[in-house]
Amino acid sequence: MTISSEKELEALRRIGRIVAAVLRDMGAALEPGITTRELDEIGRAGLEAQGARSAPELAYGFPGATCISVNREIAHGVPGERRIAAGDLVNIDVSAELDGFFADTGASFAVPPVAPRIGKLCRDGKRAMWEGIGAVKPGARLAAIGERIERFAEKGGYTLVRNLASHGVGRSLHEDPESIPTWRDASERRRLHEGLVFTIEPFLSCGASFAEEAEDGWTLLADRPAPTVQYEHSMVVTRNGPLILTMV
Repeated sequence: MTISSEKELEALRRIGRIVAAVLRDMGAALEPGITTRELDEIGRAGLEAQGARSAPELAYGFPGATCISVNREIAHGVPGERRIAAGDLVNIDVSAELDGFFADTGASFAVPPVAPRIGKLCRDGKRAMWEGIGAVKPGARLAAIGERIERFAEKGGYTLVRNLASHGVGRSLHEDPESIPTWRDASERRRLHEGLVFTIEPFLSCGASFAEEAEDGWTLLADRPAPTVQYEHSMVVTRNGPLILTMV
């Protein structure tokens, strides 16, 4: 989507604030013993209280209001009866629609006690996302986002999951520009323009490089048992750089 009016921008900011608040509240509720279904119910209640609808349910018939992935599950995890345990690494992805506009955000949370290696991975996962965001400005190459993220990953000795990309968002959950790489891609020739709405969501890992589909047809697993985190913001390209929509 490319924004054409202040009214559209305000609508995107509204749904962006909603998904950001729901993600914050779900993260705060994480504790050993809670099931992923109970956590999802917190997310659903938060969306419904604001009149928003779950985007994965709406767009794809996903069996949950939010995606909750634990340990080797790195994306699109289906909420269920699994109980969160101490030391788990949990990714929560919240995307929703309100009045025809969509926003998408996500983050990984380490459940205490947190091993030093996992704490560092979480901090660096956020930094990798912000490295990519730092490349956003009108006229910039889309490839510059992935170049900056991969340079950061290499410096820290990390790998990147290379078949889960960022994407356009706004009037639907996934739209043009599709498949924005968060790694170096010499074939990427597209450029950013003012008003463009999209996400940046690198998957930073201690060894995984690809996501594989689980037997349930939804959940994506790391191709090897390596801790992996994801952080995601939706944003708009402005003349002054990126305007983050998914912050509270």
